[in-house]
Amino acid sequence: MNSTRDYLSPIARLLLSLVFIVAGFQKVGAYQETVAYMESQGVPGLLLPLVLATEIGGGLMVALGWHARIAAMVLAAFSLLSGIVFHLMPAMELAGPEYYGQMAHFWKNLAIAGGMAMIVANGPGLFSLRSKGEPEVTVAAD
Repeated sequence: MNSTRDYLSPIARLLLSLVFIVAGFQKVGAYQETVAYMESQGVPGLLLPLVLATEIGGGLMVALGWHARIAAMVLAAFSLLSGIVFHLMPAMELAGPEYYGQMAHFWKNLAIAGGMAMIVANGPGLFSLRSKGEPEVTVAAD
């Protein structure tokens, strides 16, 4: 295997997953405020437990490399959906700095989805808790 990829894969997994894990725990600490914000954007606050499970659970799965491809696929979709609902759609009603701020967050969500897609495509790499039967996928050196 490629030693650069071997050692960068777990670092990338951790950095990508921390975005979700930290955000999930922040939402736990501001539960009612998060419900109010979700509802202000037309999203039922009753979905917050599912959001927390997705962010914290999926983030931990990616960080640990356990069913990482599935978790990364879910987090990529979650990142795209939340980017559209909470950043792109509100940006369409804004102008000036507020518009550009929301669009920056939207593009960040797209970039995170791209990073998760790399995990889906290449697997979790070294130092992962692979599930039974999950093949170790190696990518030929370029």
